[in-house]
Amino acid sequence: MYHGKPCWFELSTAKGALADAEAFYGKVFDWQTRDANVPGFAYHLASHGEDMVAGLMELPDERAGMPPFWLVYYDVDDADAAAAKVKTLGGKAFVEPADIPGTGRFAVLSDPQGAAFGVLQPLGMEPQPPADSGAWNQNKESHGNWVELMSSDPSAAFDFYAELFGWTKSTPVDMGEMGTYQLFSWNGGDIGGMMGLGNSPVPNWLPYFGVNGVDAAVERIKSGGGELLHGPVQVPGDAYIAFFRDPQGAHFSVVGPKDVST
Repeated sequence: MYHGKPCWFELSTAKGALADAEAFYGKVFDWQTRDANVPGFAYHLASHGEDMVAGLMELPDERAGMPPFWLVYYDVDDADAAAAKVKTLGGKAFVEPADIPGTGRFAVLSDPQGAAFGVLQPLGMEPQPPADSGAWNQNKESHGNWVELMSSDPSAAFDFYAELFGWTKSTPVDMGEMGTYQLFSWNGGDIGGMMGLGNSPVPNWLPYFGVNGVDAAVERIKSGGGELLHGPVQVPGDAYIAFFRDPQGAHFSVVGPKDVST
């Protein structure tokens, strides 16, 4: 419906740590969770208000040894066509397109540099929900607000995603020795940035969740066992960001005003 829009966030956490992860993110973002009743494994849905925002599960046996991580999904008109296009553009399919009953069709893919991401072809709905409904809403706290790619070749990565999703370049931000932070847009609005690897050992996508008061969020995260890795720092537009590792090892960021606003 909204090809190229971030649409879902999925946490794969450590074995035996699902309840702890739920409690942590519930404290940080006030998410409410419930079991999705997926046959064969525990997949829990996190919501804020009326919107479902994220899925939480434990790392499956075939991924034993991998660190916990967040996976970002993007809306596509046709999951099969998107997976095929990824392969022609030099990427890979980790999970081939498959149906999710009552939800749509998905695939887990990677770009040519190795950053993993998901695509989701939602079931058709009448009337079509607004673009700011669901997990992605830059005006609501505890929803997806920004996505960031760290890549070994950010220029080639942008060309890949522009071809796949129709994204366009926005403002380039000079970060000195760290190179350029290239903002990119979907549907006329900035949704993320791309940069070099920096301190990241591998290419990856990082989700940012909106908060009302970054300083307060930092305290909730630290008191819940999370680790502050960077920030808070101010970014253009008077927002602040901070970067974390959750108690099980998954990385994520928050963005919002420095102080709680009423």
